[in-house]
Amino acid sequence: MNWIDLRSDTVTKPSREMRESMSAAEVGDDVYGEDPTVNLLQDKTADILGKEAALFVPSGVMANQLAIKTHTQPGDEVIVESESHIFNFETAGASFLSNVQLLPVNGKHGILTAEQITQSIRSPIYYNPKTSLVCLENTHNKAGGTIYPLEEIKSIAELAGNRSISLHLDGARIWNASAASGIMPKEYARFFDTVSVCFSKGLGAPVGSALAGTREKIEKARKYRKIFGGGMRQAGILAAGALFALEYNRERLKEDHKKAKLLAEKLQRVLGIHIDQEYVQTNIIVIDIKARKESSGDILAKLKTKGLLLSEMGSTTLRAVTHLDVSMEQINSAAEIIQSVLGTK
Repeated sequence: MNWIDLRSDTVTKPSREMRESMSAAEVGDDVYGEDPTVNLLQDKTADILGKEAALFVPSGVMANQLAIKTHTQPGDEVIVESESHIFNFETAGASFLSNVQLLPVNGKHGILTAEQITQSIRSPIYYNPKTSLVCLENTHNKAGGTIYPLEEIKSIAELAGNRSISLHLDGARIWNASAASGIMPKEYARFFDTVSVCFSKGLGAPVGSALAGTREKIEKARKYRKIFGGGMRQAGILAAGALFALEYNRERLKEDHKKAKLLAEKLQRVLGIHIDQEYVQTNIIVIDIKARKESSGDILAKLKTKGLLLSEMGSTTLRAVTHLDVSMEQINSAAEIIQSVLGTK
């Protein structure tokens, strides 16, 4: 069956040109810092984000967990949004690896305000954990690819600086935020002590993320990367895919956003589902099915028999993610499949 796979933007396959660049990559031993392609990727990523240095890692989870490890001490507390990737999809990594606890705060469509964070910072009384880090997410996955307002980021950064609290950005999809808003990644990143970015989501590389920050923080993260088992050898083969993605696939993210808008608009006619059109801002569509009797699993199974793959975000929520391996024609087909399976108004 020719699947229309909208489960995630991680399902993309490297193009022929990307594979050729990977095949031709000059390599060395990256644990010794001798892989020229990895070094080039790290330098390029740091430059794009306006940071002193960057570190290539296997996954976005590792990048985020390295950031938490470098900014905290055991027993500290980290403020996160309650629907954030760090809190929901990283397998309790912060407690397991860094011995810190996460304080989840409910944001609106994934967005925390400076006022909320102010109220969540612990007082220094002896029985409280120390609030040492705040983590934001841009774009926000579970909220539907929402873009963090730059003015709110500025306010939070000012607060964090005044309280000597570090600020980390889970920027796995910062490329989407930048493409949609016109704000350069460097402008978002300048307010954060560290930033994680992903190459294997919307940019279409097969593997890899990076953590960027000061040279001191990145050298500290490099040691923890080794401890966490993330030291890779001739990793330039993978870094070449990420370099290709940075060069050729950032601008085309706008096409994915158009696909998401189109699909969301077409699904307005479907019975018993709700999509907040205002918050379809990038390439993710969150589909609320609370008004229907079927579970999300039942609906996914029905769609799968028709060749359409979506993902489950909860018992009453589905997610569709557009990406470079799905065409406008397939988006139209996906809408028709959903309409035929669930019915129209």
